[in-house]
Amino acid sequence: MKLLTRSLLPLMAGMAALSVQAAELDISVEIPAMSVAEYHNPYVAIWLENNASKDVTNLAVWYDTEMRNKKGEKWLKDMRQWWRRSGRSLDMPVDGVSAATQGPGKYDLSFTVGEQQLQSIAAGDYRLRVEAAREVGGRELLNIPFSWPAEKAQTLKARGDSELGEIVLTIKP
Repeated sequence: MKLLTRSLLPLMAGMAALSVQAAELDISVEIPAMSVAEYHNPYVAIWLENNASKDVTNLAVWYDTEMRNKKGEKWLKDMRQWWRRSGRSLDMPVDGVSAATQGPGKYDLSFTVGEQQLQSIAAGDYRLRVEAAREVGGRELLNIPFSWPAEKAQTLKARGDSELGEIVLTIKP
């Protein structure tokens, strides 16, 4: 029995390490449909900040990546909080972060420990921040506080009033 227990210990330790590395952040972002005369898809920034409001990591930035001569980058500064925290220091586009704007609908993002976006996330208290700005429209910023790593699975939500619909953060340990 001792031999069996000793031979299983490394295997069990390896499985425990794999389960820690499998931690995930799943984010659902809703962009509401609007009945307006002139509609433009919003620019959206999704990032994590610690409690000291220091930028931790950019998860996604949706903007008009297809405009000639990088003209789409001109309006990134309209996402004011993101721009002040991180945007102005980035050389856009950012591989794995930048993407085209999205129209009305729900969009799902998933990040696993070990991926580029979550490599710098140490244990502590954070905020998921989602900011949207739309040409001939408004601007909106939502925050969802959470602790990392999570001891158990949890789902946290916030709802916007204009430019953003429901934002859902699901944390899986």
